[in-house]
This record gives sequence, C-alpha cells and structure tokens, in this order.
Amino acid sequence: MKSTTILFCGVVVLFAMGLQPAAAQVAATRPVIHVPTTPLIMAADGDYFVGPDYANPPEMTVKDGVPKGVVKTFTMASQDSKMFPGISKTAPGTVPYTRKLGVYIPSQYVPGTLAPFIICQDADNQRELPTILDNMISEHRLPVMAAIFIGNGGSDGQGSERGLEYDTVSGKYAEFVESEVLPKISADYNITFTKDPDGRATLGGSSGGAAALSMAWFHPDLYHRVLTYSGTYVNQQSPKNPQTPHGAWEYHEHLIPNSEVKPIRIWMEVGENDNGAAAPEAGFHNWVLANFHMAAVLKAKGYHYQFVFAKGARHVDQRTVRQTLPEAMEWLWQDYSGKK
Repeated sequence: MKSTTILFCGVVVLFAMGLQPAAAQVAATRPVIHVPTTPLIMAADGDYFVGPDYANPPEMTVKDGVPKGVVKTFTMASQDSKMFPGISKTAPGTVPYTRKLGVYIPSQYVPGTLAPFIICQDADNQRELPTILDNMISEHRLPVMAAIFIGNGGSDGQGSERGLEYDTVSGKYAEFVESEVLPKISADYNITFTKDPDGRATLGGSSGGAAALSMAWFHPDLYHRVLTYSGTYVNQQSPKNPQTPHGAWEYHEHLIPNSEVKPIRIWMEVGENDNGAAAPEAGFHNWVLANFHMAAVLKAKGYHYQFVFAKGARHVDQRTVRQTLPEAMEWLWQDYSGKK
C-alpha cells in the first residue's frame, strides 16, 4: 500500500493512498506552515512558540502587601442602546437582551486623572486579569490602568448578536464602546479615561479578537494596542458586505497588505489544534492559517507585532491564556510613555 506525507503545522500527517484519496487531495492543497522555533521569553517583535506544557505564572497569584484594585459589575439593557438594539438567530426583528459588564479600578488610581485602559471582549479574563494587574502595576511593569469587561449581546456565529458585534468588519463596535459604554462607566464610577489612543488597548479571544483588531483598525484615533487569542480572522461576517466579501479574512488578504501602516501594536496567539486546523484554505475557515497569514503580512508591512504559536493547544486554550497573558500585556505596553 502506497502512502504520502504532508507537512502541516510542523506535524507529518500520513495518508493511505487508495483508502483516503479525498482526504489526501484536500491536504495537498494546504500550504506548508513553518512553525516558529524560538520560545516566547519577553522577546522582541517576531514569531514565537509556547507549550506543549503549560503552567500558571506567578503574576496570577494573589500576593500579600500588593495593593488590590476593585471590580464593579453592572448590566446594560439593549433597549437603551441606539447602536445594538438586539437580534437573534431564532427570531425575527428586534430581540432585546441584557449585557453584563465590569470595570477594574486600580487602588492607585486618583479620581480626576486620566486613566489608560484595556477593553476586554466577552468579559474575558475578568477573573485572572485583576490579579495580574494588581501585581504588575505594583511592580511598575504596567501603568496604573483600568480594565473594562464587556459581555457580548448573546449567542454566536452568523445571525447572532455576538456575531453582529464582533465579526462585522467595521468601526461600529468601537463607536458603541465610545458612545455608550465609556461615558456610563465614567459617570457611575468617577473614572476619567484617557483620549490618547496610545493609552488605550483592546483584548479578545476568537471573534472577540477580530473585534479587538477592528476597533483599532477602523479607529486608530481611539486605539493603538491589540491583544488576541485564536483571533477569528476568517469569514464569519454576517450580514455579508461586498466591500469585505471574505469577512475578517480580508485583514490579511487585502486590508493590511494594501493599506498604509497604521499606528497599531498587536500581540497574537493561535493554537496548534485551533478551530478549522484541518480545513483547506479555500474555505476561509482555518484559524491556524488565518493567524499565520496575519503574522506574515504584519511582518511584511513593518508592524510592531508578536505572534505566538501554542503547541498542543486548542481554541482560546485557557492554559495558554493564563501562562502568556502577563508577558503579552507587558510587551503590549512596554513602549507606553505613561508607564511609571
């Protein structure tokens, strides 16, 4: 019995010819991915790897003597939103929802001063990030910064409220945050957010990662720093837009290569076993390929970027997130002039 081998993500895959000809044909259409060979150790711009073994970093441990910030939680009703009144995959028309939010306020923050901050999609890292920020702010490795955790409007994928908010390739979600979320937090919790885009960051996993990039790409006047895990730089956009027919795949296919360099600094991760890892490129739904393509075009255009390939990891693998988040945050903010 004859066989052939295909190199994909650093793994040699064996296909039995005659038994699985269709699978072999599909695999043969995949480009060879050159896995990074340098481990991630708070390095410079470029491509790195972590894993396959993972451990929680010391920054995630609550430490005695470290000033503790507070997290305030609240909700926002879709009936009060002019930009996202609500849709559903299972019902027509406007479908109301309630959005959960939170804000981390560092103990060192002085009311009335301008606070740098990071916006976290899906309310991600609401458990880990406050402790990380407590420790790293205390060690002067991060500025005295706030974190805003924004829950999505519900469900997932095409036709959902979350999909509309996150997978739409536009500046609308950033405009929603600017006009409806930040003013409410400022008024309710006495925080003055900086208007300097260099003091503003976005964070997200999966489609939340695509949203994080869209916030900065369409509004570099508002955000300069982006951090994504398993970014959905694939074709998830709904409704379709003829200007971006392949959804967020357009970022590495056309938008970044064909545009002037924007003042964006981006940290990215993808897992070896991420969504669509075995899918052909022609379907525009392979998260691994999409993130490798992103790294390549960012490098070619001269962006400040770090790309991390997580060995043995799955989609937004929490082992990877916990291990890398402190280091990613420090790299993301290392050139910030407001860091004390």
